[in-house]
Amino acid sequence: MKQPENGVRLSAARMLALVGVMAATVECGKLALSFLPNIEIVTLMLALYGYVFGWYGVVSAGVFVCIEPLIYGFGSWVITYALYWPVVAAVFMMFGRIGLKNRWILTASAVGMTAILSLLSAVIDTAFYLGINENYFANLGLYYVRGIVFYAVQIACNAALFSTVFIYLLDKLSYIKRLIRM
Repeated sequence: MKQPENGVRLSAARMLALVGVMAATVECGKLALSFLPNIEIVTLMLALYGYVFGWYGVVSAGVFVCIEPLIYGFGSWVITYALYWPVVAAVFMMFGRIGLKNRWILTASAVGMTAILSLLSAVIDTAFYLGINENYFANLGLYYVRGIVFYAVQIACNAALFSTVFIYLLDKLSYIKRLIRM
């Protein structure tokens, strides 16, 4: 366990509760917006949790990934989620460790990672559903173009969220972290 600067150590129960609450809020946020195609707050929440809570945020991303197939069943997207969401939390954990608070760099990072998600999703879905064969790259191009409107909406959503509320929520979560003496 990490020894905080104030000398208080989190018990295993408190650590488990913290990870559980983070994973649950990500899942609830996703479910609350599920009726809107590609409007999402998962990226924002996991980035915040990784930034503020470090490895606990990364673990909460893993728990979120494990919860998703229990609700929606299994598909190629499970592979995408398992590869992508913990990386989002880990990247923002690193930003938190170096104290990066530049709104535009954080927003550009989130937008870039969202664009990578769309490409990763297309690569995995094309391989999963159409196979890797001599037509793979042609199929991948068609698959990606077919979803470009959805990708653009998701990228715009994250650009708007990160540029407007990330720093504000970061300050609020940092306050909560101090309250729980972590």
